Amino acid sequence: MHLTAVTAPDAGLAARVEARLDARLMRDVGHALVLGLSGGGDSIALLDIVADWAGRHGRRLLAVTVDHGLNPDSRDWSRFCAEACARRGVDWIERRWEGDKPASGLTAAARMARHRLIAETARTAGARVVLLAHTADDILESDWMRSRSVEAGGSTLGRLREWSPSPVWPEGRGLMLFRPLLEERREALRELLRAVGQGWIEDPANADARFGRSRARQALEAGGRALGAETPYPPSTLGVGPLALPLGEGFQVGRGISPTLLAATLLSASGGSTPPRRDRLGRMMDRLRSGEDFHAGLAGARIEARGETVLVGREPGEFRRRAPGDVRLTPGQSAVWDGRYEIVIAEPGWTVTAAAGRLNRLSDADRAVVSGVPAWARGALPVLIRDDATGPVLAWRKAEVRALSPRRLALFSGAAFRGAGDETTQEAGLFGTIHGETPPADLFSHKDHHRGLG
Repeated sequence: MHLTAVTAPDAGLAARVEARLDARLMRDVGHALVLGLSGGGDSIALLDIVADWAGRHGRRLLAVTVDHGLNPDSRDWSRFCAEACARRGVDWIERRWEGDKPASGLTAAARMARHRLIAETARTAGARVVLLAHTADDILESDWMRSRSVEAGGSTLGRLREWSPSPVWPEGRGLMLFRPLLEERREALRELLRAVGQGWIEDPANADARFGRSRARQALEAGGRALGAETPYPPSTLGVGPLALPLGEGFQVGRGISPTLLAATLLSASGGSTPPRRDRLGRMMDRLRSGEDFHAGLAGARIEARGETVLVGREPGEFRRRAPGDVRLTPGQSAVWDGRYEIVIAEPGWTVTAAAGRLNRLSDADRAVVSGVPAWARGALPVLIRDDATGPVLAWRKAEVRALSPRRLALFSGAAFRGAGDETTQEAGLFGTIHGETPPADLFSHKDHHRGLG
């Protein structure tokens, strides 16, 4: 535990953070807020502030500590976190990163494991928002590392934002990460803790020069670099953003779309989790803005440009090379297929699979619906087959199907496309249905007339 001499704290810091909580979060509702708690100074300070706010506003707060199993003191750190929560009347749970650890890329793997475990816990608790304690210093350190990495610029979605979607997919679907300390400095948070005699854990890895973030922290401390004013995400040059297509098979975008919004659209359409490299994205932007007609693949998505119409959907070649596995559906339980659709069925005996190779066996009614989908995107639609191999039928005929790509894009980019509004910048907007999540009713208005097709 770390605690040093008291200096004068920033009297307005807690009020600024609470104002950000007020602007984003709901009050007096039954579902929980989840807070990632490492025991470090930043997360302990956030715990103090949010616990007070949640107590006044009728919110359950659940703190999650992830034990990566990488430090011999990790069990002691978990106990410290549990005791800190107990003193504040906050629920606490520990999750452990089990299994073999990679020989290389350990830091990145641990980070993704932490996000995955926190996301799973949040979904189980019914939470839609995960609070994390990143600060302005974390932004500076990330920028320093990015500027010095051979891989720099590879990720177009990797910079920290106050409000952003969970980076794990599909475990993090529908979850937003909220960083209300992102404009605050690390030392100011520690001053608050010292003033009340509250200690924190200092991870020795923070001073270990083998790790990139430690080198960044040391370099910035030595250089005394001040906060920059760089805008991390360039605004879209469109008046409206991407328009979701009816069956969630993709989006229609304009040639003037911003690079960041295009990257988010590619991931949302493909169901993938690896953003395009910045250099490849730049070349794609050049082609779009040149006005040429073309089709190309990037980040698991296909871009089809014809005149002013640009469609983005699942890349068929990538779909065939890494075909999603069939998923047997359990009545009443949601299943995610291909990272793009969430499906719930009421009847037993059904499996979801790809339409590829089965399109000519669909009913006339289903083929009429499919005819409105670009030919190259039809094979990536979900269909259902029975245990006795009868069928197939479009999944919407027998099940409740939610296209995940519109919601994912809205979470990536706020008011990302027509009909989303700006409600996804607040917790309240995460619970409603947004444009494109479900197909227009008239596409399947005769659903009850086709029950004998399966």
